[in-house]
Amino acid sequence: MAKFAVVFGTRPEAIKMAPVVQAMRENPQWELRVICTGQHREMLDQVLEVFQIRPDYDLSIMKHGQTLEDITVRVLQGVGAIFRDWRPDLVLVHGDTTTAFAAALAAFYERIPIAHVEAGLRTDDLSNPFPEEANRRLTDALATIHFAPTEQAADNVRREVRGSRDIYVTGNTVIDALLAVVRDEYQFRTPALADLDFSCPVLVVTVHRRENWGAPLVGICESLRRIVAEHHCQIVVAMHSNPRLQAVFRERLSGVEHIHLIPAPDYKEFANLMKRSKLLLTDSGGLQEEAPALGVPVLVLREHTERPEGVAAGTCRVVGTDPERIVAHVGELLTKKEAYEAMARAVNPYGDGRAAQRICRILAQKYTG
Repeated sequence: MAKFAVVFGTRPEAIKMAPVVQAMRENPQWELRVICTGQHREMLDQVLEVFQIRPDYDLSIMKHGQTLEDITVRVLQGVGAIFRDWRPDLVLVHGDTTTAFAAALAAFYERIPIAHVEAGLRTDDLSNPFPEEANRRLTDALATIHFAPTEQAADNVRREVRGSRDIYVTGNTVIDALLAVVRDEYQFRTPALADLDFSCPVLVVTVHRRENWGAPLVGICESLRRIVAEHHCQIVVAMHSNPRLQAVFRERLSGVEHIHLIPAPDYKEFANLMKRSKLLLTDSGGLQEEAPALGVPVLVLREHTERPEGVAAGTCRVVGTDPERIVAHVGELLTKKEAYEAMARAVNPYGDGRAAQRICRILAQKYTG
């Protein structure tokens, strides 16, 4: 019986690996164990509940004020101990988090093969986003099997990992997860969302990247004030749990009419909010893939993106954090129907909701029989 370990620690990782876990559990010839590092405790638990995943190991490494070094060391030691006690045939990690890199490194030290889900994303700037760009490059260098979401991502791996033949284009599992939870009849539980008037345009905003802390976030807040002053719309800011970010949002935007500050909703709540929104403004990576699957245009609040396929397809625009640029792009999409429809109707390049099935078929060819 083939033995597999799936490792994740953050909410985005759990969302994107949940379809893989669910699909792998359908194979009676596999022994699957889920290892959760608990890097983002509360946000992570919400996702585990939605997808009914109970980890076999929970390291609970989250501590107040922890540094990237702290996370790396705790994951490396905790996951490494599990691998020495129970040796899987393959370790699956996801994306660009510190958990993914440290878990891959732990597997490498134990000479256990690694599969990287969402391999090959690049901005070609090690400092942007930080530390994610380094994490994903290092994880790809350690991995034995690469599951790339697009052909361009696969080409990135082929260029960097010379001689590797185990590179597969599968689409992104985040689309699998998204389509499993959105519903036309969904009823919001968050009071601010349940009372929201969706008859006028609703813009959703998320910001959390380290490179946007400080002055860039202040500029984003300024642009949001200007947008509601110039256009008939409402803005929902789904605030990250980081108190440092919440403090800036509350200081700059509390009491501004038509701007609603809410704690980040759970995954199902947020997915259905996004489905009903007019426009998404975000510095998130995964949301650049999710929103277009729902026909929602994305303005990327960063200077670089590791998902250029969305920009090329017309589903996303990279607008940075300068208030003038943000206001101008939002204004164009709210006032020019042709510009909006071109983005809303563009074909999402990140998959069709069957990425997890493709991954399992590939693994079955390698590990079953």
